[in-house]
Amino acid sequence: MSSHALRIIFAGTPEFAAVHLNSLLHSQHQVAAVYTQPDRPAGRGKKLHASPVKQIALAANVPILQPPSLKDALVQQELAGFGADLMIVVAYGLILPGEVLAAPPLGCLNVHASLLPRWRGAAPIQRAIEAGDEESGITIMQMDEGLDTGRMLARASCPIDLNTTAAHLHDALAELGKSLLLEVLDSLPERQKSGWDQDDKLATYAAKIKKSEAQIDWCDDARALARKIRAFNPFPISYTFLAEERLKIHAATATGDEAPTSPPGTILRADQGGILVACGMGQLCIAQLQLPGGKTLSAGQLLNAKSALFTPGVTLGRPLSGAGSS
Repeated sequence: MSSHALRIIFAGTPEFAAVHLNSLLHSQHQVAAVYTQPDRPAGRGKKLHASPVKQIALAANVPILQPPSLKDALVQQELAGFGADLMIVVAYGLILPGEVLAAPPLGCLNVHASLLPRWRGAAPIQRAIEAGDEESGITIMQMDEGLDTGRMLARASCPIDLNTTAAHLHDALAELGKSLLLEVLDSLPERQKSGWDQDDKLATYAAKIKKSEAQIDWCDDARALARKIRAFNPFPISYTFLAEERLKIHAATATGDEAPTSPPGTILRADQGGILVACGMGQLCIAQLQLPGGKTLSAGQLLNAKSALFTPGVTLGRPLSGAGSS
């Protein structure tokens, strides 16, 4: 094991990246600078908010840079001026041009939340759950100019079960990733020599999540809908319509695999065990849901106050004209 401390530039933006930055800040390695995306408006007041990575860097008094792009020659010159041995990229959100990739002597490493080459792209955590994968993991790769196509230096896996949400998998992979990253840095020369190429024939693409994807289509298989609900929790949260009201579904399970005897979207049963809804195949039992302006409640809690809304025979998923575009 190498005891050589590295001078690092870190680039990342969301909470997943912040976990890795915090780990590096408490390691033997020196974080010379942090790159993160510009502050974004958020919340009802649309005030500018610093990214989770920026907040960690501020607390550690590390230089912070937030260029809107890394393609500008002056930005590239400034980055090279930090004299880093290595750049580590975790969910940064900006493309690294060839000039940036070549700037540090040891190149740029990326911590990616999938078992590459499966789920290259922006939303590997959600897409793995949505597709019904039984495992996910972390891949650390030497970056090249392709989209998550670089040589792999290390991989580690973790299971996905029928209760795994995107929030659960995010947290598990963040913990796995920070440990694997430090292992790789402790033996980086050997890892770079023994890295292996990805098999492009096995590659799949994890497209960015669109809010419109979260609307439930009750004609789908109940098992696919249950996976989608877990994949889109905590964002963007799957939803359907109860008359003109948007109904968010936070947790649900699939039961049965038979063709429906009632139209898809029909409430078959509503009791303390959940709200059972007919699907294209099988039924979906809604366990946690949220009415507009209300809190997330168990089905039993909501039925205690609003049982009349969920009478068997009521059909979900029929918004008034235009309601689905909001």
